[in-house]
Amino acid sequence: MARFMRLDVINTLLDTGLVPLFYNGDVEASIELASACSRGGAKVIEFTNRGEMAYPVFTELVKHFAKADPDVILGVGSIIDAPTAALYLALGANFIVGPSLNPEISRLCNRRKILYIPGCATENEIVAAEELGAEICKIFPGSSAGGPGFIKAVLAPSPWHRLMPTGGVDATEASLSEWIKAGAVAVGMGSKLIMKQAVIDKDYDGIAKKASDCIGWIKKARR
Repeated sequence: MARFMRLDVINTLLDTGLVPLFYNGDVEASIELASACSRGGAKVIEFTNRGEMAYPVFTELVKHFAKADPDVILGVGSIIDAPTAALYLALGANFIVGPSLNPEISRLCNRRKILYIPGCATENEIVAAEELGAEICKIFPGSSAGGPGFIKAVLAPSPWHRLMPTGGVDATEASLSEWIKAGAVAVGMGSKLIMKQAVIDKDYDGIAKKASDCIGWIKKARR
């Protein structure tokens, strides 16, 4: 069962503006990576369902952070069907993210008062997601969907959209500033934040610093 109310997840996500996302099949490495993101100020963390060990690893993450760092809000990404979403909700996922929009997942999450962030790449998909109750839509893949220009364009007639691009967001001040100033309320960031070499080198402090830098650049762009 989720430990955080949907409104708490939304407000924390909107406040920090950054959702780190990663998959790792090793429990200890996953704990270290999530801890690094948390130390950097990113408390809303997406663990992606991309490997055969994702389910058992997420189980251990939930157990660990409930005691070690209870402010961490863990969710699951790369979810494309309701049965898989239900499995992770039973484990304690606080939000569900998908690469696409699935009405069954939306209904399931709404029954549990769980935040569902569906992937959208067109204005029609965003509108359909919002009609199903989506508070935040993931623009995916961000760069291919049209980049910051797409965000700015769809917000012109529909300023109530809350859009979170993922894919094509770089961990640089220039990239983050462009996305935020275009109107993105937050960004999702995977390998550009949690770089493969940093994981190999176990440079968790470096990842924490980069997360902190990104949040700082986001706040600066908002001003």
